[in-house]
Amino acid sequence: MKRVVLFLITNLAVMLVLGIVLSIVMSVFGLHHRSMGGILLIAAVFGFGGSFISLFMSKWMAKKSTGAYVIEQPRNETEKWLVDTVARQAEQASIAMPEVAIYDSPEMNAFATGPSKNNSLVAVSTGLLHNMTQDEAEAVLAHEVAHVANGDMVTLTLIQGVVNTFVIAISKVLAGIVDNFLNGDEEESGFSWTYMIFDLIFQMVFGILASFIVAYFSRQREFAADKGAADLVGAHKMRAALERLRANHPSQLEGSMMAFGIASGKSMSDLMASHPPLESRIAALK
Repeated sequence: MKRVVLFLITNLAVMLVLGIVLSIVMSVFGLHHRSMGGILLIAAVFGFGGSFISLFMSKWMAKKSTGAYVIEQPRNETEKWLVDTVARQAEQASIAMPEVAIYDSPEMNAFATGPSKNNSLVAVSTGLLHNMTQDEAEAVLAHEVAHVANGDMVTLTLIQGVVNTFVIAISKVLAGIVDNFLNGDEEESGFSWTYMIFDLIFQMVFGILASFIVAYFSRQREFAADKGAADLVGAHKMRAALERLRANHPSQLEGSMMAFGIASGKSMSDLMASHPPLESRIAALK
């Protein structure tokens, strides 16, 4: 419930800010929301704006939603090992030292997030620390460091922004065509329920189709992060970590955290999954 409430409040705040910015910009340039220039501006602001705001808030959101504890001064040998391992891998990968955190969850998982290579967070679950060997945990950390080093957070944000922009623009154009066909041109400059309803329907339909594109790129990023981890700690350690995940609990991570986690949640289709099947990932490392 805490995650749901935080997600809703944050997204409402983002929508409010973007709405205010959009109103000001459209007034300055004299654009109408049904004109092509207005549609493109709306699509760009909400398509890229929401994605980049989420990216810049990603570390704060991750800490709040998972209750992650950031290790500032290690309190025990486990925390010291985590910090030292991430520091060594970050140096190998030529990135700034990420924040290192632990969050309470029975699943074996970890995730990386943050707005840039030099401003990132790597977090591991208590379930991973309790159920994986040190070599396996080292490989998981290397996988997350590889995500950061590859710039995956920014790459996926750009992809999501482009996809969102096309979805919004195409939906509004088609909704306008349908509205004009049903009602004529008399409502083009005013409020129309028909336009709003079809705009929502088209965005839902195209949004589902677009999710296949984003999921495809996410799966490719996982293969690349597995390879990056293999380069850092050895392919045998990465394969062992993936084998261990066969007995994992379903992932409780959401959104971008799940996309950059070592393990994924359930999906209706492999085409909509953020992660490739474990068998495919293990085979790729061989």
